[in-house]
Formats: sequence, structure tokens, C-alpha cells
Amino acid sequence: MRKVILLGASGSIGKQTLDIIEDHRSEIEVVALSVGHNIDFLRSYLKDHDILCAYAIKVPEDIKEAYPDVTFYEGEELLSLLDVEYDLLINALVGFVGFRPTLKAIRAGRDVALANKESLVVGGELIKDAMQKTGSKLYPIDSEHSAIYQCLKGSSNKEIKRLIITASGGAFRDMKRSELSDVKKEDALKHPTWSMGPKITIDSATMMNKAFEIIEAHYLFDIPYEKIDVIEHRESIVHSFVEFNDGSILAQLSEPDMRLPISYALFDAHLPYTASKSLDLARVGELHFQELSYKRFPLLEVAKLAGKIGGDLLAYLDGANDTAVELFLKDRIPFLMIEEVIIECLKHFDIDKDADEEVIEKAYEKARSFTLRYTNNEDLR
Repeated sequence: MRKVILLGASGSIGKQTLDIIEDHRSEIEVVALSVGHNIDFLRSYLKDHDILCAYAIKVPEDIKEAYPDVTFYEGEELLSLLDVEYDLLINALVGFVGFRPTLKAIRAGRDVALANKESLVVGGELIKDAMQKTGSKLYPIDSEHSAIYQCLKGSSNKEIKRLIITASGGAFRDMKRSELSDVKKEDALKHPTWSMGPKITIDSATMMNKAFEIIEAHYLFDIPYEKIDVIEHRESIVHSFVEFNDGSILAQLSEPDMRLPISYALFDAHLPYTASKSLDLARVGELHFQELSYKRFPLLEVAKLAGKIGGDLLAYLDGANDTAVELFLKDRIPFLMIEEVIIECLKHFDIDKDADEEVIEKAYEKARSFTLRYTNNEDLR
């Protein structure tokens, strides 16, 4: 029986993870979880499950009284959740808040099933160093990185010519840049393939989500940025490719169902899952691929350059993006200003190439403040 902690349990990835765990209750036990603001979800989960610890932004007193055997954390106490005994951390948090838990788990010698992109985007060097010291492993949950991980099994890095990450193109893939100035959040939230949270869906429309995945792939697979490409694939059937030195290519194909990469991250194997649908290529008929324009999606190039420079520049990248997306979702800035403010932010600050976690956190907050000033917003309320 493996004991796991699930961060972000009430989000899209978290709920699907719990569905899979329910099918394997004799193998996996959730000992602690976090739910953020979703108190209704916490109430529902506690009725049917015994856990040791839980975290929410604010835990109501009636819940504490109803479950005296559960240790509750709130406010700034998220990291305390990781003090319980466990074997695997499942990090399904969205945003910068996921960085510290990943680093703490790795430094404690625990393995991590990772859906939180920002952990590696802002702290890839620190996490990589900690993994070398403790021997901890990262199991990717993102469908693209799970695909690469599966394709690379049994191969060495010396055999790899390049990694090719697929991208659906996001909500505005059929629009020219000249048509994007007046788009609304309601349009940006209509992802053509996946059902995701609002933050990641907007990141897909700007292609920042894919930019983050390039940085993640660099750290997950120890591949230089020059050997990581992105290609548009509308059907989201091929989740990524690996091209080898002899010109041969391996690809992982499946229906666009996040339960498959989640399951693979949990068990490191292809286990039967009754809720998933088999891929019928005859029904699909055709798969389409085309070059993704860095001119059309400038954040791809911006993120690659930031990744090559490293240090706390990636925390500035993430902080500016998080804040700009929040402002767009609140109808406070136009869509194209997300790109504009990120680019301006990266020009504004000096870079610390040897940033530790405290420097990274300060850089993130400075980027958020810069973004609010640049867009003439006092706060995010």
C-alpha cells in the first residue's frame, strides 16, 4: 500500500486522480490532500474517506469539530501537509504555489507525480540538483511529457535527435494576430480539444502553456533547448514524438483523456482503466500536422530564450504571466497585453544566475508588482 499526498485535489487533474485511486484502493491510500478554497469538496471527501491531514485556505470550525482525528492546515501552512509519512506526492496545483512543495518533497527523498508546470519552470535547477542528491524521481502527468517518457523507455539520451511536443493551437489557432486585439475571455476559454481550468486554457491560447512545456522537457529529460521543437496537431491524438539519430520516430497516441497520463504517472505502467476509451484510428481517419509559427506565438521564443539564460529570469516570466492572465480573466487588460507585459517585464530586471528558492520567490513577486504597475492596476481584487 503506497501512501500519497494529493495537492490540488478539487481541481480537474485532482478529481481525475481521485477517480483512478478509487479503482486501486488496495494499492494506493490518500493520507493527505489540499483543496484550496473548495470547502464543499472537502466536506464531501471527508464523509467517505479517512485521511490524516487536509489543507484549505480557511477551514471552517464546524469541519474541525466534526473530524477531530484529522489535522487541518490553512493559510500559510500548506508545506506542513508534507510532514506526514508518505511515499508519493501528487502535485496537481496550478501556478507558482506548487514550486515549494515539489522542492520539499524531492529534498526529503520522496518521488513526485508532477502536473504543476511551474515547479520546473521556476525551479528546475534546484529540483534537478536535489534529485541528484536524494535519488528521488519525477513522474510527469502532462500528456506531452508522459508521451515522451513512455517513448524513451529503454533508450539513452545519446540516441535522441530531438523531442517534438505537439500543440492543439489553442482557442485562437485559426485567427491571425491582427484579429486578436478585441477577443474576449469567453472566446479564449473555448479550448478546441481539452477541458481544463481557466488559467491553463488562457495559457494555451497565448501558447505560454506550450512554452512552459518546452522548459519542463528540458529539465525532465536533460535535453538542450535546441533539440526541443513544437508542432501543431489539431486532433490531440499524438501527444508527442521522439526522433532518434537514425531518423526513426516514436510517438505515443491515445484519445485526449488525462486519466491515461495520470494513471501512468501513478503506476509507471499501462494498467487497464475502464473509463478510458480505446483509440480507433479507422474512425479518426486522418491526423494533421503543421509548423507552429513563433512569429504568430512569440511567447514560445521568449520562453526558450529565458530558459537558456536561466536563473531567476524564469520566475519573472512566470510571475508576469500569472498576473497578466489573472487581469485578462477579470476583464482588466486586452488579450495581447498578456504577451506585451511579459516581454517588458523580462527586460526590466537584472538576472541572478545562482538563485535559491528565496530569490526565486522575490523575483516572482517583483514580476507581479511590475505587471500591475505596467497595466495601471493597483491590485487583483
